[in-house]
Amino acid sequence: MLMAATACGDDGDSSSGTGGRETVTVAALPLVDCAALYIARDRGLFEKEGLDVRIQQIQQSLQALPALAKGQIDMVASANYVTYLQAHEKGTLDIRIVAEAIRAAPRMMDVLVPEDSDIKTVADLAGKKLAVNVLNNVQSLTFDEILEKQGVGRPDYRAIPFPQMGAVLDKGQVDAVHAVEPYDSAIQDELKARVLVDGASAPVEAIPLSGYISTGDYTDGHGTTLAAFQRAIRAAVEIAENDPSVVRDTLPTYTKVTKEQAESIDLPVFPPVMDATQLTRLTDLMEKQGMLKKPIDPATLLVK
Repeated sequence: MLMAATACGDDGDSSSGTGGRETVTVAALPLVDCAALYIARDRGLFEKEGLDVRIQQIQQSLQALPALAKGQIDMVASANYVTYLQAHEKGTLDIRIVAEAIRAAPRMMDVLVPEDSDIKTVADLAGKKLAVNVLNNVQSLTFDEILEKQGVGRPDYRAIPFPQMGAVLDKGQVDAVHAVEPYDSAIQDELKARVLVDGASAPVEAIPLSGYISTGDYTDGHGTTLAAFQRAIRAAVEIAENDPSVVRDTLPTYTKVTKEQAESIDLPVFPPVMDATQLTRLTDLMEKQGMLKKPIDPATLLVK
């Protein structure tokens, strides 16, 4: 349950936090996407900017949508863009993108099958049960594009939260799983699962996957706070880019991945700045596949 943890100050740009710092409540998934958020917290980067960032863990970014709409939280980190862009189009949530979280990188999200599976090629997956975290979302969006390029049929998608994917694959309840890091490496490690296809391969390489998303109501009244948050995240991304071992050391502190597993995880791209052109690749793909009924210009949603 996500609980309200903010109270607007008199000037609309502050909340009562620890030691006079402004409070920002962020819902976050236990994914590699959130590495910069935790680095910023653990390295004191938020504190340096005068912020008291409080993190509430969730298992699916969809779970945070009602709380964000009601103003019970200020932001969702590692929010998958598809869910929130769809909510924006439908008018149920007036979203703003505060920062990018990750873009796809080779081997950071894979379709996995059991070691002894009869599924040997992508074509063999047609009609088979494939677990994704959320139906009709960024995983099926990008994977369907890969399948279209290869001219093969689509699987039967099943919604399974990332933490449960290993168990359902092991029990044979699905034929394959579309897992992202750190679950991707953990499932390969623990079950000896075999990589069928890289879910970040052409034509969706380097496509934006998730971001730090807030609402128009919050961003309109908290410009100073958000600028401070963005500086802290940029500083954390710089640390991550210069020394990926920091990301690997941080992962076991907020996910169930072990220190040993973290050493071999394939990391995504952590963009230092937002890029509307790259985000347009995603919205164009959503429109093409019918996940958006009308165009959305991401440039109009960026918090600058």
